[in-house]
Amino acid sequence: MIDITLQNFEAELIVASQTQPVLLDIWAPWCGPCRTLGPMLEKLETAYAGRFTLAKLNSDEVPEIAGQLSQMFGVRSIPFCVMFVGGQPVDGFVGAIPEAQIREFLDKHVPAGEALEAEADVAAAEDLMAEGDLEAALGKLAHAVQTDPANDTARFDYVKALLELGLVAEAREAFAPVAAKAADTLVPAPRLAALATWLSAFEAAEGADPAALQAAITTNKRDFDARFTLAQLHLAGQRFTQAMDELLEIIMRDKAWNGEAARKTYVAILELLAKPAPKPVAEAKSGTLEIAGKAAVVQSDPLIDQYRRKLSMALF
Repeated sequence: MIDITLQNFEAELIVASQTQPVLLDIWAPWCGPCRTLGPMLEKLETAYAGRFTLAKLNSDEVPEIAGQLSQMFGVRSIPFCVMFVGGQPVDGFVGAIPEAQIREFLDKHVPAGEALEAEADVAAAEDLMAEGDLEAALGKLAHAVQTDPANDTARFDYVKALLELGLVAEAREAFAPVAAKAADTLVPAPRLAALATWLSAFEAAEGADPAALQAAITTNKRDFDARFTLAQLHLAGQRFTQAMDELLEIIMRDKAWNGEAARKTYVAILELLAKPAPKPVAEAKSGTLEIAGKAAVVQSDPLIDQYRRKLSMALF
């Protein structure tokens, strides 16, 4: 449990909630129901074993934050509890409600223990991948997927790592549970769809003769079937820029060829190369109180930027 002040609200409430939900209890010493609710929340923080952080704010001492949240939610009484997730106030409740109702409220926003464990595995795997230890990262990611099968970030990283290590059969097996989700056009999942494109490239590359394909292209630059197969051959071999170069040649000559297959594959490769967008971060403003965080800016990748520009120029 932590006490929120004007000095620490950004670090302990907004920033902290980007990695773990924070339940803010707005109370006052003179409030009878607050004295009932407070111990109950402390008990639940212990019972939930680190799955959320309890923060307390004395409305008499910090009326600026209490007032802004009360106005935001249209609440005029205390105790008033607000759940912060991802740097934002997302939900709340008023009054000393029964413990069972508080648990229902918490379970809507607080990840299960398995989800927390999987997130820790993914974070550890990212560190290992940054150090170049892909095989060690693979073990962490396998455990993350096993622990929390619904964690798409873990599954994406796991399948991608398997493909990078050349374990195609294992990658297909790991991808199978999300194959339908990857193909769903009504609720797009671009990162999973990109994996589907990469896996398809391995099928197209089987038995392909790069020399024969190159000869066919030299004879006829508009032999798009040969050029597309060559691009998939490059993709299967993790020669991503060469694959995009071949696809770009098709796009420049016939944007709509084969249902825009070249453009869609090109975009999928960019998705495979790009890092996921970071969570929002808070921005302090001098002389103002800003509860809501701002979206963090994705660090630019020169290679990705270059190939995005090439695609834009070819399309427009």
